[in-house]
This record gives sequence, C-alpha cells and structure tokens, in this order.
Amino acid sequence: MIEESDGAVSATMPGHLIRRLHQISTQVFARRIREAGSDLTPVQFAALDAIHQKPGVDQASLAHSIAKDRATVGAVVDRMEQKGLLIRVVSGQDKRARELTLTDEGRRALKALMPVVTGLQKEILKGLSEDEYHQFIALAAKAARSGEPANED
Repeated sequence: MIEESDGAVSATMPGHLIRRLHQISTQVFARRIREAGSDLTPVQFAALDAIHQKPGVDQASLAHSIAKDRATVGAVVDRMEQKGLLIRVVSGQDKRARELTLTDEGRRALKALMPVVTGLQKEILKGLSEDEYHQFIALAAKAARSGEPANED
C-alpha cells in the first residue's frame, strides 16, 4: 500500500521527489554561492571542477562528464570564458574540437567555492541522519549509474 502525502499519490513517486530535491538543491546552492560573493551556477561549478580534474578536456567530453548536452555546455563555456574563468583553444589534434583549461581566476574561484559547495551538501538533505545521508548518496549514485546509456565505443 502506498502511503499518500498531502493526499497526492504523486508526492510519493521518485520522479516527484527527485524534482523536489533538485529544487531544494538549486535554491541552497544559489543562496550559499551568492553569500560567498559569486554568481556561478551549479552547471558552471560542475564544469570548473571537471576542467580542473582534466585540463585540456574538449567540450564534447566535458558535456558527457557533467551530463549536459553539447549546446548547453557550449553556452556555459561561453559565459565562463567571458567571466575569465577558462580559456578555450582549438585542439592540435582535431581542429573541430575546443580544449578547455582554467585560468588563474578559474582556479581561484574553484578553490574558494569548493568548501562552500562541500559544506552545503548536508544542508540539501538536512532531514537525514549521518547514516541515512551516506545511504542516500550510495543509492542515488547507483540509480544514476544504472540510468546512464551503455557506452557503445
């Protein structure tokens, strides 16, 4: 038997709960980042982190690593380049590809914001105990991995 919350069965469905958690996550992220004096979006932060982990990554690989489509990543990279957070150069191996590297400003922003973003994670799931938090992370990661398309390379 499904227990209804507020009379709506949909309120107990994973899709609804995931959407609601995304809303909470985005609100908490925006507030904490703004309080830290930045205007980065969650996608821009994810891109900064991914580029930091793999300097010289091309835009298509970045899109895959942060689970965004190429057009979205292109716009995100444009904005981050305008902010002086990264540089984009034509690949020496594939003239169609653009390789991305953080600028000094990009590295400083990531270094300053990483503790903020790390610190807000538990705020997103503040109703969970420590054990429940870790269980949630494990289950969410498992569900996300199983939802990814098979690599056909």
